[in-house]
Amino acid sequence: MPQISLYIDKNTLEKIEKAAEYEKLSISGWVGKQLKKSLHSNYPDSFQNLFGSVNDETFTIPEREPFAVDADRESFS
Repeated sequence: MPQISLYIDKNTLEKIEKAAEYEKLSISGWVGKQLKKSLHSNYPDSFQNLFGSVNDETFTIPEREPFAVDADRESFS
């Protein structure tokens, strides 16, 4: 079976360890499960064919608020 190495910070590792323990999985099993889940599409294969299929003049893109009024986000750097 192929292997992968991950380099992550201590805080993230602690979260992974707790999550794996909670689900009664090894760290490797938990990470593999999360990767498979994130790569699985929740939409049918033909979903992208719908792009541009709405032909209605009342369908408009709403104006966006400027980023300055957006909520603060957690930094991952």
